[in-house]
Amino acid sequence: MTTQQVVAKPDSTPPAPEDTPGPAVAWDGTSFLTQVRVLTGRSLRALVTDPGVIVFGLAQPVILLFLLTQVFSGMGMPPHFPKGISYLDFVMPAVLVDNAVHSAIQSGIGVVDDLKNGMVARLRCLPIHPSSLLIARSLSNLVRAAVQIVIVIVLAVTVLGYSPKGGTGKLVASAGLVLFITWTLGWAFIAAAAWLRRAEPMQNLAVIAIFPLLFASSAYVPIADLPTWLGTVAKANPLTYAIDTTRALALDLPGAGAVVPALLISVGVAVVGGVLAAVGFRRPL
Repeated sequence: MTTQQVVAKPDSTPPAPEDTPGPAVAWDGTSFLTQVRVLTGRSLRALVTDPGVIVFGLAQPVILLFLLTQVFSGMGMPPHFPKGISYLDFVMPAVLVDNAVHSAIQSGIGVVDDLKNGMVARLRCLPIHPSSLLIARSLSNLVRAAVQIVIVIVLAVTVLGYSPKGGTGKLVASAGLVLFITWTLGWAFIAAAAWLRRAEPMQNLAVIAIFPLLFASSAYVPIADLPTWLGTVAKANPLTYAIDTTRALALDLPGAGAVVPALLISVGVAVVGGVLAAVGFRRPL
């Protein structure tokens, strides 16, 4: 019996190529709206975990409200004070606008914090639009301002007996106007933060801005009862239009037509502030 030797033929199938990585695909990131939503949620969660931010933010407007009404309500009113209006009714819109100014300042301080704690540096390593962080900061502070305004109004109604003649609807409209002013003013301080990038100059700027803007306005005394030179400054003060409009809406007084210049001034502040903030924020850290 013959033994046949079987020789294995070489496999004609070519060897499988080794796994080679494909071309790198760049990640374009999420949409702009998604970035704003996520970053806004981050800022809001910080408020929830630290409610002291809201509490301390309420300190000045609440103290101002109680001090002004208790000190000046028993005094004789100036000649041009509106008839049939208590000092509480007169000064309440000014207190809400004062809260708006402070909330706007906090928008800028929040941007300074993000620049200092490395948050901005980390985000710049990702495909995230720089303005999304600024918009998110402005929206989160708008929510905080809304909470503070509601608390101030509730305290005024329940403790001091605040009952505006315009009714609930016009009170809500005046509060909405204050919120819009809060958001637009916030852009001015966000722009200042993007250029200054330090907490100390921001705090000094806040002090310089608050007192002249509020006291040289119709916030606490009618313009006609101010000294001539101060009345001239008050007429040129943008906050005067905001305070007069919110007062007219809440108390159902003549002067609600000032809402148009108040809105136009606010929009102008927001546009200029937004452009300056975007330019300043793009500078190297």
